Amino acid sequence: MADTAARLYLITPVLEDASFAPRLAEACGTGTIAAVLLRLAFADERGLTNQVKALAPLAQEHGAAVLVSVEGKADLANVATRGGADGVHVPGDPARVRDLRDRLKSERAIGVGAIRTKDDAMMLGEAGADYLLFGEPRPDGSLPSLESVVERASWWAEIFETPCVAYAPSLDTVEALAATNAEFVALGDAVWSHPDGPAAALKAAAEILERQEASR
Repeated sequence: MADTAARLYLITPVLEDASFAPRLAEACGTGTIAAVLLRLAFADERGLTNQVKALAPLAQEHGAAVLVSVEGKADLANVATRGGADGVHVPGDPARVRDLRDRLKSERAIGVGAIRTKDDAMMLGEAGADYLLFGEPRPDGSLPSLESVVERASWWAEIFETPCVAYAPSLDTVEALAATNAEFVALGDAVWSHPDGPAAALKAAAEILERQEASR
């Protein structure tokens, strides 16, 4: 169980090039983010590596770790290593996690999402995942219920040492998800679609977490 306040984990839209840099820089400039997941559209390995090289420092210079995922098949270990990312993020597949663990050793983090069941979650933890992400949008864009994500994150945080991330579809859900004792609360569209911009969204989320920590 986490004994400190949850931290913010930022998820980008699927990016086809480095033109997202100004928005990412605005978000990371708040200094409120612990980690960023760069979701990249499929491209050749050189193109993916160059995107990571262009985008990762925008987060890292503000103290945020950078994880990389790719839509489609790609050698994530090479992309992350050559691009200077801090880790990779993959859908829930224990065999793939074990392979990445063997290749990356302890040098880079491995995160896992798209977790269907509690048994899957436990197998992924045993395979070497560094964190599990619960509640992110499905491939069709739909979301699991808030109640189910709260239940899953609470269960994991209470029993297991491997950190977990709970996805918040809106700022209104940040407080409930942080109360699960998940180590991280993830934000995606709630940041990028905020009418006052990503920095305003992240500052509001950080204030929610601070208030909750103060009330403990």
